[in-house]
Amino acid sequence: MKDASANQSAKKAAGEAAADLVESGMVVGLGTGSTVAWTIKRLGERTREEGLEFLGVPTSFQAESLAIECGIRLTTLNQHPVLDLAIDGADQVDHRLYVIKGGGAAHTREKVVACSAQQFVVVADESKYAKHLSHPVPVEVLPFALRPVERQLQELGGKPVLRLGKMKDGPVITDNGNFVLDVDYGRIEEPVELGARMSRIPGLVEHGIFENLDELYLARGSGVERIKRKS
Repeated sequence: MKDASANQSAKKAAGEAAADLVESGMVVGLGTGSTVAWTIKRLGERTREEGLEFLGVPTSFQAESLAIECGIRLTTLNQHPVLDLAIDGADQVDHRLYVIKGGGAAHTREKVVACSAQQFVVVADESKYAKHLSHPVPVEVLPFALRPVERQLQELGGKPVLRLGKMKDGPVITDNGNFVLDVDYGRIEEPVELGARMSRIPGLVEHGIFENLDELYLARGSGVERIKRKS
């Protein structure tokens, strides 16, 4: 219980710290997951208590529902194709600030939002930080192309597993109506090269390797450390 409580406290610290980046007049991408949920909640508090005025672009139904609950005004990428900032969580971040995302099956929309932002920030607790990426890579795939995509991922050295739903029979279905494969590559030495090779597979909608992170808000025992990408 103590470890779980400490982990939640770390997530809360990182998530709330990043909320201070948002200023009135901004359009902000709102990510998905348990850590960035604290960011959204804190932004709701700032909206009520400080009169903060900004627009949010949610990356999933979950993020949208929480933002509405917190009183945050929402917009879309079609209305605002360039965002000032995007804040999201991560499954794993390495020392070079490459990221694996997609534990919530929202990585396709998360990547579109992150790549539309002038600044992309990830919030995470220390358990998500690693010297090298090794977490299975989530891959969104068209149901029609499931088997051919699986075969080509195996040719790249991966071990794909279809993600199954909890409390339902059958696979997880993304907000886009597709399946998710979790692909184990072991230790990933060259994430950019691997991501580029996966992107060339027909029927693969999007993979969960992100290479455009600008800054990491990492909750450690002593507080929240801000780690910026080296130029």
